[in-house]
Amino acid sequence: MISIEDVTVAYGGFVLLDKINFHISESDKIGLVGKNGAGKSTILKLICGLQNPTSGRIDRPKELSIGYLPQIMEHHRGRTVLEEAMTAFESTAGIEREIEEVTRELETRTDYESDTYAALIEHLTTLNDRLEMSHTEPPEVQARRTLLGLGFLDSELDRLTETFSQGWNMRIELAKILLRQPDVLLLDEPTNHLDIESIEWLEDYLKGRRCSLLLVSHDRRFLDTVTNRTVEVMLGHIHDYKVPYSKYLELRAERIQQQVAAYENQQRMIQKTEEFIQAFRYKPTKSNQVQSRIKALEKLDRIEIDETDNARLTVKFPPAPRSGDVVFKGTDLTVGYPQKVVFRHAEVEIRRGEKVALIGRNGEGKTTLMRVIAGELEPFEGEARLGHNVQMGYYAQNQEDILDKNETVFSTLDRIAVGDIRTKLRDLLAQFLFRGEDIDKRVSVLSGGERARLGMAKLMLQSYNLLALDEPTNHMDIKSKEILKQALKAYDGTLIVVSHDRDFLDGLVDKMYEFRDGRVQEHLGSVAEFLAKRKLETLQELERKFSAEPAAKKADEQKKTVIEVRKQENRMDRKKKNRISWLECEIGKLEQKMKEIETVLAAPTPQDDIMELTRTYLECKRDLDAKTEEWGTLIE
Repeated sequence: MISIEDVTVAYGGFVLLDKINFHISESDKIGLVGKNGAGKSTILKLICGLQNPTSGRIDRPKELSIGYLPQIMEHHRGRTVLEEAMTAFESTAGIEREIEEVTRELETRTDYESDTYAALIEHLTTLNDRLEMSHTEPPEVQARRTLLGLGFLDSELDRLTETFSQGWNMRIELAKILLRQPDVLLLDEPTNHLDIESIEWLEDYLKGRRCSLLLVSHDRRFLDTVTNRTVEVMLGHIHDYKVPYSKYLELRAERIQQQVAAYENQQRMIQKTEEFIQAFRYKPTKSNQVQSRIKALEKLDRIEIDETDNARLTVKFPPAPRSGDVVFKGTDLTVGYPQKVVFRHAEVEIRRGEKVALIGRNGEGKTTLMRVIAGELEPFEGEARLGHNVQMGYYAQNQEDILDKNETVFSTLDRIAVGDIRTKLRDLLAQFLFRGEDIDKRVSVLSGGERARLGMAKLMLQSYNLLALDEPTNHMDIKSKEILKQALKAYDGTLIVVSHDRDFLDGLVDKMYEFRDGRVQEHLGSVAEFLAKRKLETLQELERKFSAEPAAKKADEQKKTVIEVRKQENRMDRKKKNRISWLECEIGKLEQKMKEIETVLAAPTPQDDIMELTRTYLECKRDLDAKTEEWGTLIE
């Protein structure tokens, strides 16, 4: 369907893409992966015709319809959300006109056996199929369902588009593309501004949609769920795998391992042959054998190992100073801005060592609570306070606005660094992949991923015992996200993170606060369990929204009311049970850790730091006593 043949893209002396070749067929759902700056977005622009290659060609059928969602786009003003989404159906009139034109041409032709006549028949069938698909239900119903699936509330559909943020306007553009039902979807980081529920809705849509898909994403789980093929862009070349992302990682590792083994075997053979030639080159009795082996080496097809980009983010957060048991406590919080209350009567308690995620749809208050914790925003009602000796490092979502664009990478850190760390700034920047001339780049020319890494590097200049990270992985590639995740798992302080990346949160956090409909609710358990529950509730809500039977809708609403009353009655009891379960788990971990230390202290070796082990043991003992006392109070 689309063929990319020997395409090269060069800027001056720098070659971004070097004679790449691959084909996109009708059933392909391709994940386009690679490091930031590898050329993924450029490939999408080439296919769309928004950019021309330096050499090579891209062949695509003239009648092929393409839906392209770029990372940065212009947004339209002056219409409501629903009105803007409905503009997607303007193309339907064009299809009807084209059907009339093709029909008239067929009526006037008599070359029934020709290839061109058959092509016209096929094109007419395609147009009719496309028109039939678009008429499966009224356009407004389709538009509303898509907008609700992407996270809009029904009450928001009559608001003007300019009253929404850039992220929400991106959702409107995505809705328009999906509603047009193009033959090929080209999506560049579509999940960057979506919350978890909207990502799951988009997954279901793309899995059920019969079209070709070329997807750029740093969301590993999204790639695994949606794609059936992975095209890797690395150092100007591509490697094509007919499998989803996780399987591609396995196959790629196996391929490199096989290449290395074959290369090493061949090198040993070459070395032995060259040693033979060198030893017997001047012996007449061996001349025939020597010449034969020289010719064999000349004809040998030498094995090469594929180039790999081994530059990786390496992060280790400084040790966290000890804080009080309660790191942050919010009591009966009502928070918002002069024009809007975001959430009411929230109860939030975060304890030392917990790793907590703030989750929910955009605009429900996750970043707002972060600002309250950071002391940037005072609540309208209730009390918000940090615990004893809490030293907070805050990574805000809008790094583009916070970083000074006139500073260089190095001066950004040099300006705020104090003490011995000033002598290690180059090493610190190297951990975040800023090496050589990179440290002299101005912030204004950095990519989104580079700015995210620089903002994270600033957090390393001081030891914090509370890290508050608002969307830290936006624009980070998959490898960088995984390294950051492992560093945060090893971090011995308290973590509060806002993220919609399920793979990043899974196994990292042990508690979540969900922001929904002006309320904040605590959840204990895994991210997977939470998602399974929320997905079910969301599907039920969509079914109620589009139910054709008023009686069934009324029954659903009554059932919802009863469930809500029961939830309110049981909320405190459930919260208490969840807290007891969590305490029992933590007590078990502490007891196990103390047993391990006791075993070492009973027979220490010269390598064991007895003072450090004793200090850790006493800290565990204090934690154990506090949690056991709280547990005893709760079960009475």
